[in-house]
Amino acid sequence: MRQSSLVVVSNRLPVDDSVAPDGACEWRRSPGGLVTALHPLLQHVPATWVGWAGGTGPAPALSDIDGVRMHTVPLSHDDVRNHYEGFANSTLWPLFHDAVEQPVYHRRWWEAYQRVNQRFADAAAQAAEPGATVWIQDYHLQLVPGLLRAQRPDLRIGFFLHVPFPPPELFMQLPRRAELLNGMLGADLVGFQRAQAAHNFAQLAAKVLNLPATDHRIAVQGREVQIGAFPVSIDMTEMEALARRPDVVARARQLRHDLGDPQHVILSVDRMDYTKGIEQRLKAYSELIADGHVKVRDTVMVQVAIPSRERVEQYQVLRDRVEREVGRINGEFGRVGEPAIHYLTQHFDRAELAALYRVADIMAVTPLRDGMNLVAKEYVAARVDDSGILVLSEFAGAAAEFSQAYQVNPHDLDGLKLTLTQALRASPSDSTNRMRGMRAHLRKHDIRAWARAYLTELDETGTLAARLTAT
Repeated sequence: MRQSSLVVVSNRLPVDDSVAPDGACEWRRSPGGLVTALHPLLQHVPATWVGWAGGTGPAPALSDIDGVRMHTVPLSHDDVRNHYEGFANSTLWPLFHDAVEQPVYHRRWWEAYQRVNQRFADAAAQAAEPGATVWIQDYHLQLVPGLLRAQRPDLRIGFFLHVPFPPPELFMQLPRRAELLNGMLGADLVGFQRAQAAHNFAQLAAKVLNLPATDHRIAVQGREVQIGAFPVSIDMTEMEALARRPDVVARARQLRHDLGDPQHVILSVDRMDYTKGIEQRLKAYSELIADGHVKVRDTVMVQVAIPSRERVEQYQVLRDRVEREVGRINGEFGRVGEPAIHYLTQHFDRAELAALYRVADIMAVTPLRDGMNLVAKEYVAARVDDSGILVLSEFAGAAAEFSQAYQVNPHDLDGLKLTLTQALRASPSDSTNRMRGMRAHLRKHDIRAWARAYLTELDETGTLAARLTAT
């Protein structure tokens, strides 16, 4: 089989299974952040992407996409239920997000997590040429670095965690905490969104594994693992170009008209997830209406809640609660043709999202906990006229970069109401100054800067980062 000098390993392949006009099934490159970041580099080095295609049963054979080989890893129904829905998303996800929901522990989930991680490690070992660089992504695959190093000590291995990494007192709850830490320490470089996460990891390496550790390096069996913060970002140039397209501008104008041409539009775009603070945001907004600080005719709220992990019980319960609350608010405060909240649960393409970003005078991004939150960055990128206000949770990774945003503690309903009121009353000059500052930061710290910073640290020869810079 063909081998590559760069191998990217993620739970999902960067492709979407879609239906062509003639009814045939076809695979296309998906517009995700990671593939956007690496696309310029992947076009100039022999590269393979290892991941799951999204279905169950035998792995489909996929052709190269933009010159990148797609190496599919098969998952069975049991793998999806116990590894993906179980250990990854019902154990690790809630624990890593401050245990907003109680993590659940089942031994069969851990067994599946080990089995699937071994399968991914085997695939990466097959795909990597001698001395290659392998970059492993996120919490689904935390054992892969260690499993891969056991097979292929010749490789340069990186691991990046896109979600938060919890403080020691939370992580210590995990029944298999040592195994997970050792798995991550199989990498040469472990990257996090924020410096605090790297600090948490170093503390745990010292406490659980008794390893010499600082916030930058951990000594492991005669070698040194580097750790650090590399805040992920977006393709600002792409989002700006999209927001300026005539059809997107026209669509934004139509959307505002359809909303009744209100004085203010407040927008939130979230996955349907208990970490996103949707219920707290809805409650705060309904109290603002009840208190008379917001009038439904003058201010419109649009809540986009994209379905997520619909087979996991916690998410089904959350969706029911959110829909009941939206119904209550609209029933109590809405009028015929004038709902208090426009609630949308369908998926939107990039152009429609850009139009929504252009419409929104205020973007409310108020998760209870978030590794980064790229919606906040997309909104800033789309505000090409330097207008708009970002209301941002202190507990989103983006808060460390966007000091000009109206930052808020989403657990504090009175504070959230006050911040939304301040945003509604903000002067245009203050809003413009804040937005210009955020846009200037984002322009310097886009998705390519993130990939370049990480690969410069990982790749001792400097070859990969140099090629990314050249593109």
